[in-house]
Amino acid sequence: MPLRVTLIQGGEIGYDLVPAVKRVLEAAGVAITWDEHFAGYEAVKQGLDPLPAPMLESVRKNGLALKTKLMPAPDVPNFNYNVQLRHTLQLFATVRPLKNLQGLPARFTGVDMLVIREITEDLYAAIEHEVVPGVVQSLKIVTESASLRFFRFAFKWAKEAGRKVITCVHKANILKLADGLFLEAFRATAKDFPELQAKEMIVDNCCMQMVARPQQFDVLVMGNLYGDIVSDLGAGIVGGISATAGINVGDGIQCFECFHGAGRERIGIDRANPLPLLLPAMDMLLGVGQKEAAARILRAMEKVLTDGQTRTADLGGSATTTALADAIVRALD
Repeated sequence: MPLRVTLIQGGEIGYDLVPAVKRVLEAAGVAITWDEHFAGYEAVKQGLDPLPAPMLESVRKNGLALKTKLMPAPDVPNFNYNVQLRHTLQLFATVRPLKNLQGLPARFTGVDMLVIREITEDLYAAIEHEVVPGVVQSLKIVTESASLRFFRFAFKWAKEAGRKVITCVHKANILKLADGLFLEAFRATAKDFPELQAKEMIVDNCCMQMVARPQQFDVLVMGNLYGDIVSDLGAGIVGGISATAGINVGDGIQCFECFHGAGRERIGIDRANPLPLLLPAMDMLLGVGQKEAAARILRAMEKVLTDGQTRTADLGGSATTTALADAIVRALD
């Protein structure tokens, strides 16, 4: 039976990425029935709600979604539809695989880690107010229930992925109550997973270690703010946007996300790099057990990158989105 996947189109270069990725998946023999919906500012431009009810219903029903980046409205550039979608769907964790790709230049080699981030609380709860003029207070929210739910998920994911070491990244030496509670939830959960070695590391030391010897890390788990920073730091270590993807997880939902998005007026039509959407699509195949198809696409993609003849502008070449997808399709054979 074909997979049934909700495709969330955020517009702009998403219009170039989606057909390219669809073509690669089809060439790899993957059967998918797409339930396509617009979201974000692209939906607003079409007279729809930014998070249309039929799109949300489709995600909940299918349990699988592939999503381009939702672009902001130009008149409200600081409002993030991507975060709003996560909150609305009650997604509570993001998994960011960070791994070197053959043929993609990177600062380091031999990196293969997971950054797992809690995404409902912390400073990203965005609870802030002005106490008096010139004094603003932002609240960092940490609850035992959300922390335990997150760590149970993270430990289970690490175990099923065959990982060995899981490290909690924190700042409990300063934030003794907030990060202290988070850390205690990690320690309590670790007792139920004796097969995994549990470690703890202060976030500033973690960042220093990542840019010195990232190969030492296996799984890193942390709160919302630290996770946002560390996952982007890790992306820079393994090659940038072409080596990054995200899996946003809730109860019965996995949303595979492209983190890169931009306007066509800046990138150009048919000029965007399709790999930032192809990687989460491959993670989706792995998640549903289609490991052989995912491995074939990975080999083809790395063959094209290693050959170096077909690269988009951000990879140092001049190829179009279509040309890079076509090259991967040819490499599948």
